[in-house]
Amino acid sequence: MGGAVSAGEDNDELIDNLKEAHYIRSDLVERAFRAIDRAEYYLEEYRDSAYKDLAWRHGNLHLSAPCIYSEVMEALDLQPGLSFLNLGSGTGYLSTMVGLILGPFGVNHGVELHADVVDYAYQKLDHFIKTSDSFDKFEFCEPTFVVGNCLEIPPESRHSPLEEKLTKITRTGQSSWETKKIIAVTFAPLVQPKQNVNGRPRSVPLPIFEVRTLQDLSRIAIRHTLRQPIAMGEGRTKRRVSFPGARAMHRYGPRFERRRFCRRFYRQCVNSVVLHDSMIPTAMDDCNYPGGVEEEEEEVEEEEERGCRRVREDLPEEDEEGCSGTEEEKSKSGCALAEPPVNILREKILRLPLPEPLKMYLLYYREK
Repeated sequence: MGGAVSAGEDNDELIDNLKEAHYIRSDLVERAFRAIDRAEYYLEEYRDSAYKDLAWRHGNLHLSAPCIYSEVMEALDLQPGLSFLNLGSGTGYLSTMVGLILGPFGVNHGVELHADVVDYAYQKLDHFIKTSDSFDKFEFCEPTFVVGNCLEIPPESRHSPLEEKLTKITRTGQSSWETKKIIAVTFAPLVQPKQNVNGRPRSVPLPIFEVRTLQDLSRIAIRHTLRQPIAMGEGRTKRRVSFPGARAMHRYGPRFERRRFCRRFYRQCVNSVVLHDSMIPTAMDDCNYPGGVEEEEEEVEEEEERGCRRVREDLPEEDEEGCSGTEEEKSKSGCALAEPPVNILREKILRLPLPEPLKMYLLYYREK
């Protein structure tokens, strides 16, 4: 099954296509899909097909089409702390994406028929934890896989495919259920359980949910605390002020942010370029607005903005360090753009005044 959307050049383009076709409809699911590159779960020689909306199979390894996975994740209404059981967990691609949403206090179990596929899933899971920057952007519920036949699961936990359709079944009462057909699919044929010597089928025990140790809880809490300023940096909390026009003019409003950026740029230009006196306005000493906005201050700001626009038109393109020219000229002069750290959480942990072994524990012994 699959082929519902166009192929992408990379993982992000594939997700864009799934969003455009409304297979991905929530921000939570979108973030999980973008965090894990689908190609990482393919064998190296087959990665050219990773971004097509098609299923892939090689021996016992199997991946469903991306549109199927997106429909599954959207229909499950996943939230942190829930439990997830994946029958036929395969490469672990779906279980890993779900783990990004469930968080450290969820339950994430998978049952797979083939032992070699379970080994492959653990290899991919270990590679994700050790090398992916996405691991540090989420609070992760690590999946646990067991080898077994889903028909050998105890009856109270048993589920089975239904009419070759992806079906959502929601419990509405003690003995009532609501059924919703999601999308037509083709299930792999079920393998009948093998009989033991005594004639009784084996029972596949699901992984035991273990209470986290105090050490593990401490690591989760520390990483969560360090991650909070990173998340808050994506959007500042706006302050409530009462005077007319305050929403646009207070220190965290969009109008103020635009003017502050323009003032900084303009002052840098004044320091580096000789301008005519008439182009240089009086600089503001303070940008706070405690009780209102004075007309005189507004005139100064507007003059700065006009001067800023004039300077921008006259000057060559500059980067934040004041370097201008082509990339080759910047390289020769030793002037290059400073790249922000790729993994901010990792940088924060490495700067903690802690012994190196403890830092590595907080990093899950991850490679850079």
